[in-house]
Amino acid sequence: MDDQKQFLGDSPEFLSVIRAAGLVAPTDATVLITGESGTGKELLSRYIHNNSRRRQQPWITINCAALPESLAESELFGHAKGAFTGAALNKKGWVQAADGGTLFLDEISELPLSIQAKLLRLLESGECQGVGHGQISRVNVRVVAATNKHLPDLVREGGFREDLFYRLNIVPLTLPPLRDRLQDLSLLINLFMARVSTKNALPQTRFHPKALAVLRAYSWPGNIRELRNFCERVSILNAGQTLVVDDLPVEMRQGQDVPWAGERAAFVLPDEGLNFLQMERDLLDQALRRSAGNKSRAARLLGFSRDTFLYRLKKFSIPV
Repeated sequence: MDDQKQFLGDSPEFLSVIRAAGLVAPTDATVLITGESGTGKELLSRYIHNNSRRRQQPWITINCAALPESLAESELFGHAKGAFTGAALNKKGWVQAADGGTLFLDEISELPLSIQAKLLRLLESGECQGVGHGQISRVNVRVVAATNKHLPDLVREGGFREDLFYRLNIVPLTLPPLRDRLQDLSLLINLFMARVSTKNALPQTRFHPKALAVLRAYSWPGNIRELRNFCERVSILNAGQTLVVDDLPVEMRQGQDVPWAGERAAFVLPDEGLNFLQMERDLLDQALRRSAGNKSRAARLLGFSRDTFLYRLKKFSIPV
């Protein structure tokens, strides 16, 4: 699929991230992608690689959370024959396999502290040393890392090296959660529904307007991944139907008092209109004042996750 079609949306929060990714992609800068689970961090990393000068070279992806701590060093940097029990042959690691290309380290927050120093050395000098190897080798690897955790908190708690954080955080990109880009929901639903229908040769499923209103009011804790899986499920189980509110999963319907088609909303737009951006900025300032600068408490006051709140502070250039 064409790279531009991988990212569908018109919301300013989303488009600003894609524009930044397009600017950094042709460089060799290290990138740290943050965002909640399911927002598309791996997809964004692949977009960066595919639009870089390394696009014809390897793209290696590692889930750091899936690396057993006892084998993490060997998996990443390789080992020499006889370095430990079971090491019958010399083995290259994933870092060497990515030489010339891009190494994507997903869930970087889960990388054992014992390995973080070696990753820092790789980032600073391109040097790596396999387990049991006496000789240091050099590789030309671009690193893109991703996490759904707030790394500065982990640094303060001693779970992540501060020097490694700053070395990874050269170009930070934060993907907004789906609840912050709900204007893109209809576009994404149409895309996923069409894909499933085409793939399975099924008539396309549609939603009644009120059902769509419920979907827009839902918080989508699983973000794009949850939406994609939902669309696939209903497209297969309800092929060719028009779904109403009662057809939606109970967790999407619970507690929803959704205004639509003329029903009275909880907030009424003044006849003279309003400056929405200024209102948003004012609410951020008020939340910070009421929480005495505690960003986690301020985020809760506005119903945001901490990462979403920090993203909005950056949007208005409010010091974080």
